[in-house]
Amino acid sequence: MPQQKPDIRAGDIAVALALLTRLPLRADFSRGAAAAWAYPLAGVVLAMLAGVMCWLLMALGLPPTLAAAAWLFATIVLSGAMHEDGLADCADGFWGGWEKARRLEIMKDSRIGTYGVLALGLSLLCRWAALTVILTVPGWGLALIGVAALSRAAMPALMTALPHARSDGLSRAQGRPSRQQALVAVAIGCGAAILGAGWGGIALIVVALLATGCCALIARSKIGGQTGDVLGATQQVCEIALLATLATLT
Repeated sequence: MPQQKPDIRAGDIAVALALLTRLPLRADFSRGAAAAWAYPLAGVVLAMLAGVMCWLLMALGLPPTLAAAAWLFATIVLSGAMHEDGLADCADGFWGGWEKARRLEIMKDSRIGTYGVLALGLSLLCRWAALTVILTVPGWGLALIGVAALSRAAMPALMTALPHARSDGLSRAQGRPSRQQALVAVAIGCGAAILGAGWGGIALIVVALLATGCCALIARSKIGGQTGDVLGATQQVCEIALLATLATLT
């Protein structure tokens, strides 16, 4: 049988940007998860915007330590802290509940608990520490674009690999991308990593695969599948692991 071509459309880029960022864009959200292949491109746009700001600040004399904080601030504001919210909700739910129904209930609660606070604090600390090293190395802009794209490629991969854990929510509303669409997202993320980090991009891809696999195993064990919070948490875990790897390779 001939291979079916993945259903990808140019308008999907606007859908991905409208969903994963706070950029004021109009998009056809009826595409749902079919637009997930473009999630890495949303990461590229976020990293480029944050990178320009960091470059300007460092050109004006701002040290890398403060520029790293500015990078985090820019990406968090531009993304609406969507992925950070997922990380906090998963930390509270996965380790604050004893069985699936209770874990999902905690994850849906808008209040944040101790596990969530600690997860966010550690995430910010780890990313900031890695960025202070990365921003001192020539070519940091392209490398960070690769990290942003590859960490967001993990989300459509997880959407395809795991079933929905609940009958409602953002992930359920979006649906599940086809395997071909998820592979397109992974290809974009891997390509961006290699372009940004050269041969080091291979290490980034391996690390992203391991981090995504760990998140998938934990999510399946704790709640039997994925939710929007799980996808956001996976992006955060991948980003932390990739930044740490990048800092180590410099």
